[in-house]
Amino acid sequence: MFCNLHHVHLFASDIEGSLRFYTEMFGAEVVFDEIVAGARNVLIQIGSGRINFYDQPPRGTGQNAVHHLGIYTDDISALVAHMESKGFQFRSPIRDFGDLKYIMLEGPDRVLIEVFENQAEWHRALNPVKDH
Repeated sequence: MFCNLHHVHLFASDIEGSLRFYTEMFGAEVVFDEIVAGARNVLIQIGSGRINFYDQPPRGTGQNAVHHLGIYTDDISALVAHMESKGFQFRSPIRDFGDLKYIMLEGPDRVLIEVFENQAEWHRALNPVKDH
């Protein structure tokens, strides 16, 4: 039996703003946009990962059971520069631990996002870089 994590599902208080953020900052592509169970559902893809947005505001406050989304990049400095060129302001610099570099940021609806680059051999084997 094959299993694969398909997506993370997030509520969105401003679905257009959420889509714009992930598209402009991370190059997300919309792969599904339909009404399901009475509400708009939009599935985006970032590399091989997916996020499904449900067009309703988050229930409650805080992170609930989700701590953060992890977005891998092969060049964190270039991605941070790209985001800054779009007007995004980071609260702290990139943290550098040799093979691992990361930065935390807050996305729409206060979703915590970790952007990271990991050059360790074991991690590169799991995340081959694709030519675009």
